[in-house]
Amino acid sequence: MTSNSDTLVIGLVSVSDRASGGVYQDLGVPALQDWLARALTTPYRLETRLIADEQAQIEATLTELVDTARCHLVLTTGGTGPARRDVTPEATIAVGTREMPGFGEQMRQISLHFVPTAILSRQTAVLREIADHAALILNLPGQPKAIAETLGGLKDADGATLVGGIFAAVPYCVDLIGGPYMETDPAVCKAFRPKSALRPQP
Repeated sequence: MTSNSDTLVIGLVSVSDRASGGVYQDLGVPALQDWLARALTTPYRLETRLIADEQAQIEATLTELVDTARCHLVLTTGGTGPARRDVTPEATIAVGTREMPGFGEQMRQISLHFVPTAILSRQTAVLREIADHAALILNLPGQPKAIAETLGGLKDADGATLVGGIFAAVPYCVDLIGGPYMETDPAVCKAFRPKSALRPQP
């Protein structure tokens, strides 16, 4: 399966009743934008959305981002807890063609280093595959600090990794589903690929 676009397109979706209703400023999408700006060295284009905790709206937004906006990667933030209004995982699974459970497992392991309530998170990940395009959709936490920890992990004062982040596996996953070759700044997050999948530096 191959994508029609050589440009990496990333969708960012903040799911929040109050932020989408103007009660307070959304912090999720800005946190994602900031982290990606530091981590990615590959040129990319963003598609951002701020929506309410409504399953039908989340499903429609994720579908539009993959099928119409042609995103290769979609990151959601918010709506993954046990509260009744938290339906982001259900919407994500509904639009996915295959689940990627390892991402959710690792996200909870990362968060457990900081808070015992990480076991309450229902974050998940799926692939959405259509005829000529595919995307990885990842549910992330809602707090900016937790977003950065989940994506990039934590390093000690000497730069040694204490907790590995999930984003290290994202570029190779996007390779495997036919998306653009993504490169990262190793100081922020070192992407991992098998030697056979590495491309020479330009």
